[in-house]
Amino acid sequence: MSEQVIEALRRSRYRIISDDKDLEEVCRLRYNCYRAEGSIAVNERGIMADAFDGTANCVHVAVEFDGKLLGAMRLHLMSELSHESPSLGTFPEILESVKRGQTALDLTRFVIDPSARRQHVPAHFLVMRIPFLATMFYDIDLALAPVRVEHTAFYRRYLGYELMIGPRSYPWLKKPLQLLTANVSEQRDAILARTPFFGPVGDIPHSNIAFPDLSGVYAASKRGRSEAA
Repeated sequence: MSEQVIEALRRSRYRIISDDKDLEEVCRLRYNCYRAEGSIAVNERGIMADAFDGTANCVHVAVEFDGKLLGAMRLHLMSELSHESPSLGTFPEILESVKRGQTALDLTRFVIDPSARRQHVPAHFLVMRIPFLATMFYDIDLALAPVRVEHTAFYRRYLGYELMIGPRSYPWLKKPLQLLTANVSEQRDAILARTPFFGPVGDIPHSNIAFPDLSGVYAASKRGRSEAA
């Protein structure tokens, strides 16, 4: 699998989404993916978006493969400066960790173009590099993943997530989600030892991500900032 991912990385680019037109493209991909799974209702615009897309502590990252949009993910950085998070309304318990001084990364809207499966592209690994690299760049303590029960195994096996809260109804979705969490600052070295492609790949510089500086809305862990992704 490592060789397949590395080869795919050579054909991939990671892009921070800041333009409205690019975000609309991502929102259309979201809509198509969620509709394909029967997770959301039909809407005439064919777009899946909400108010959390525009919060100051939000970062949208897309993955392009051979120049075409392959997948995307939405990240919300939580710290003493900002608690805004899509998952907070459903799982309010997570706020206690932030209030105790921990930083948290809420990853939502994980989508992959269905055609990737037909092309045998290891898309899940390419997209899941996004939050892992973000935890390094922003020096995150706790990673949050609201996911459906059937997706739990992937997060457990490759990224060390554990179940924190069982399934609950989630806004706008027809299927319930459960909350997985990972103490990434403690698990990072072990994960990189098993799957080094989740981290920066020195000989493929375009596989890294130019995350934006969120100072003013996000305060990094007091342990000290990790090496940039």
